[in-house]
Amino acid sequence: MKQHDAIDYNRPAILDELAVRTLDEARRAGAEAVEIGLSAGEGLSVTVRGGACETVEHERDKSLGVTIYLGGRKGSATTSDFSAQAISETIHAALRIAEVAEPDPYAGLAAAEFLATDLPDLDLDHPWDLDAESAIALAIECEKVARGVDARIKQSDGCSVNRYRGSRAYANSHGFHAAYRGTRHGLSAVMIAEDGGGMQRGYWFTSGRDAAQLEDAETVGRLAAERTLAKLGARKIATTRLPVIYEARIATGLIGHVLGAISGGAQYRRASFLLDALGETILPEFITVTEDPFLPGALGSAAFDDDGVATRRKTIIEAGRLDTYLLSAYAARRLGRAPTGNAGGAHNLFVSHGERALADIIAGFDRALLVTDLMGMGVNGVTGDYSRGASGFLIEGGEVAHAVEEITVAGNLKSMLKDIREIGADVETRGTVHIGSVVIGEMAVAGS
Repeated sequence: MKQHDAIDYNRPAILDELAVRTLDEARRAGAEAVEIGLSAGEGLSVTVRGGACETVEHERDKSLGVTIYLGGRKGSATTSDFSAQAISETIHAALRIAEVAEPDPYAGLAAAEFLATDLPDLDLDHPWDLDAESAIALAIECEKVARGVDARIKQSDGCSVNRYRGSRAYANSHGFHAAYRGTRHGLSAVMIAEDGGGMQRGYWFTSGRDAAQLEDAETVGRLAAERTLAKLGARKIATTRLPVIYEARIATGLIGHVLGAISGGAQYRRASFLLDALGETILPEFITVTEDPFLPGALGSAAFDDDGVATRRKTIIEAGRLDTYLLSAYAARRLGRAPTGNAGGAHNLFVSHGERALADIIAGFDRALLVTDLMGMGVNGVTGDYSRGASGFLIEGGEVAHAVEEITVAGNLKSMLKDIREIGADVETRGTVHIGSVVIGEMAVAGS
């Protein structure tokens, strides 16, 4: 018999079996309906600075959550101890909470008809055989390349390498249970450059489920250095109104604001700048946004959501018109709709784009602002009011004139989204939102 501590919980079959056992015990304890969520994983992260290792972190985590429903009352409890006694205590803690909770007519499991039945292999598991010594060597190589690009790169603010492999399981009392394992790896570099005009900090990173998908250390180091050097000589500009280009990496945040506004939670709480916008035009007609949760090897791929509801390919925004909200089972009941398989968020979003490269877009402007970094959280999700600190580059005569810092870009998200003039071909693919650089016709830019 294996000792509890010796069991490798980072295996889907073992997590799935534990989820079912826990579910059965909860029902025997008196739960009318119950759902179990488990996760376990292990990872490695190293950071080097100045050619020497600064940190080595080995991560090993696990969690078990029990949610119990009694007559519309909900109780939840979690534990990181997978022993039989701890699980039993967690079940009874959830029961006690459910017994005293206020009834909620919308609480409960997703209806059985919506649960996933097709569980394809989405090619999510690509373990990286990388020990600490090799990870440190890779980070040192990346830093060495970056520091060798130009004498003005004075120091490193850290180069990091990380790998992670984790498993997830979900089961509920409708008879659904499933588990899968996935990986995520990355490499990043942060550099500091200095000249007579001051000091600047810049970075670059790469990430993916498969280490083979990552940009190599030389590329990451070189790009981190080049992007840092480009910021030297940055200065404020006078307060004005300008066309604003959001670099693709930053443009993902604009779509993030849309996703938050069309989520079920924002809609039923009446706390969205896109309240009741279903069927309305919220983007220009040349923009369509689709979701593909079945893309092999992608970071956002999943066959079921956090409720066990089947994910599906769908068009979220078609020709600028909002076609669907993003609904968990609970939000769907609150809104009188069917769940969309988005409990926990969206999966692999693709925003339509044009064919012009960022350089070609820049060449078409007499004067504009290219935003490459945003700071602060000045976004009101209810009104859409938007004001964020920014830095980037002033465009004049179709070329980059100089770097810009200590400015603020402001507007209202509803009008900003409708004022999108173009989306570039330089599609960002390192996350779950795939989008090119976004051109907004005009925004307020506050400077000196």
